[in-house]
Amino acid sequence: MRHGDKVKNLNRTASHREAMLANMASSLILEKRITTTLAKAKALRVYVEPLITRAKESNNTTTLQAMHNRRTVFAYLQNKEAIKELFSEVSAKVGNRNGGYTRIIKLGTRLGDGAETAIIELVDFNETFQKEAKTDKKSRRSRRGGKKTKTEATETLSQNTENTATNEENNTTQA
Repeated sequence: MRHGDKVKNLNRTASHREAMLANMASSLILEKRITTTLAKAKALRVYVEPLITRAKESNNTTTLQAMHNRRTVFAYLQNKEAIKELFSEVSAKVGNRNGGYTRIIKLGTRLGDGAETAIIELVDFNETFQKEAKTDKKSRRSRRGGKKTKTEATETLSQNTENTATNEENNTTQA
């Protein structure tokens, strides 16, 4: 019987599981989106959402309560940069949300071992990733040059003819 067994063990000891979840939570807070297995993503959601709630509550309380919340979250995460990010940017962004700070998107199975993979992301930071994806997209060209527009083709043609004309002049002056 499994009465009262609500902890997702993830086939790890308690200390290994806590360290892994703390590292994953820090990465999620700093990067706003991480890719992992579905089971780890579901365990991470249970781990990180109360921490985000504590950070959000510290904005509306006294300085003593805010310091207590910061120290409590630091006891879980053990990462100063993640704490700064959580209490400044993340808590300000989720201030009006009543929970559900993370989203899990299933990706399919991993080729190596067939594990189900998923993306876990902070919900309110999704629009920044869409803007970055559009701006970071580079144009791909093959080694053989690919197709050029008419203006590029005429520019390169005129440069080539100028270069050959100067080369011919140099050859006639040398002779």
